[in-house]
Amino acid sequence: MTAVANALVGLVALIHLCIVVLEMALWTTPRVRATFGTTEEFARESKPLAANQGLYNGFLALALIWGLIASDPAGFQLKLYGLVCVVIAGLYGAATATRKILFVQVLPGALALVFLLLAR
Repeated sequence: MTAVANALVGLVALIHLCIVVLEMALWTTPRVRATFGTTEEFARESKPLAANQGLYNGFLALALIWGLIASDPAGFQLKLYGLVCVVIAGLYGAATATRKILFVQVLPGALALVFLLLAR
């Protein structure tokens, strides 16, 4: 059970590292604009905001990766904190931005959280 939980935590961390790249480095590219449904003008104007958002996603990924590396109880606490933040941020994003976030962020985060708690 612990191995499955850790694999899911790693997957959530990887998802958030990908989001970091999309929001901080590739925000104005045509493919990312299409993914997020933004125009070239909006992407250009919102680039600093997207980069800031990307940085926060990086902090979430860091907490999860650190949790995977650290021994318990700190490792468990970091994973728990990171996953709860991912789920809450995802729920907010789904309510205010796009429902796709439920599948990209909330579902993997919630699954990882359930397995983490079951493995405890």
